[in-house]
Amino acid sequence: MSDNSLRLVWIYPDLLSTYGDQGNALVVERRARQRGLDVQRLDVRSDQQIPTSGDIYLIGGGEDRPQRLAAERLIRDGGLDRAVSNGAIVFSVCAGYQILGHEFINDLGERQQGLGLLDVVSTRGEGERCVGDVLADIDAQLGLPPLTGFENHQGVTHLGQTARPFAKVRFGNGNGVGDGYEGAWNDTVFGTYMHGPVMARNPHIADLLIKLALDVNALPPADDTWYEALRQERIAAATQSTA
Repeated sequence: MSDNSLRLVWIYPDLLSTYGDQGNALVVERRARQRGLDVQRLDVRSDQQIPTSGDIYLIGGGEDRPQRLAAERLIRDGGLDRAVSNGAIVFSVCAGYQILGHEFINDLGERQQGLGLLDVVSTRGEGERCVGDVLADIDAQLGLPPLTGFENHQGVTHLGQTARPFAKVRFGNGNGVGDGYEGAWNDTVFGTYMHGPVMARNPHIADLLIKLALDVNALPPADDTWYEALRQERIAAATQSTA
């Protein structure tokens, strides 16, 4: 990327934006423009090729069948894998998170191959569905404030040796394994079960992706008034729901 431009790719909005996760693309775009960056945003539908020249790629959540279709098409396409090999940043949510792993259970009850960009494997939980507000502490290595989000998933995601937990849960289920961890990350690839959309609740995650794309340690300040009001409201809701 150039010093004043950012190439943002939203993957398969026609399949993977069931829970409003396209809001993440809006927030990243907004936060970048607040820093004077020229943002080139490309929404890539499932019948289009994934460009390999993007800086940040975002993938949202979806129902079981669209998730299977998305995984099959991303594997056939190969563009996202090549982009990551070139150093691109990927942030995925829920179904998108599972797709980035080695495998997940699809709508046919079968093991479905994923992209293998994260060392995780997802299965289907046997207990109650994980639904509700979540509050968690993000991996200290990332230097971010607490994570707030909303989970709605039946999946259970197990982390392999090279995947780091994205956050440690205070309230909520997270990955559903029972170890108290939420999401996963490794190098420039991130996955989470958090909706909200998660960037609206946690604008500093969007800032992190921008910093990684720019290869800088800090960004100029931006107005966080609206975001912080939402954060505090949802953090309070998560705390009260467990009282």
